[in-house]
Amino acid sequence: MDRIDRKILAILARDAQISMTALSKEVGLSKSPTLTRVRRLERDGIITGYRAQLSPEKMGLSHVAFVQVTLDNTKSDALQAFNAAVMRHSEIEGAHMIAGGFDYLLKVRTSDIAAYRKTLGETIAALPHVSQTSTFITMETVKEG
Repeated sequence: MDRIDRKILAILARDAQISMTALSKEVGLSKSPTLTRVRRLERDGIITGYRAQLSPEKMGLSHVAFVQVTLDNTKSDALQAFNAAVMRHSEIEGAHMIAGGFDYLLKVRTSDIAAYRKTLGETIAALPHVSQTSTFITMETVKEG
């Protein structure tokens, strides 16, 4: 990857709907070599897809909580069961395995605190091998994405 590839990636990260003509002008190449570079970045797995960025607030999902999760078992089969179960719940927006004092950090998005409380009790606590949780409520998002 060179300077032009990095510039292409930065522009596409900012505006995935930019036309190839506009992209090529911004990076200082003609359309054909720009398209070739984009296709190579896609083929090499550097660009993994394009998606619409939605407004959670306008969708009624402005409540964000981060949840520390400790499992009762961290053997491979238990981790796989937990991971698979997490994938089935859309309110769990992110899940990260952590090296430290707990096992996972979940980002959970709901409409309000009452909806979060229900999600915690009926979904998160019911995930395989969960033994303990600790919740941190977001007061303000300063930077995301």
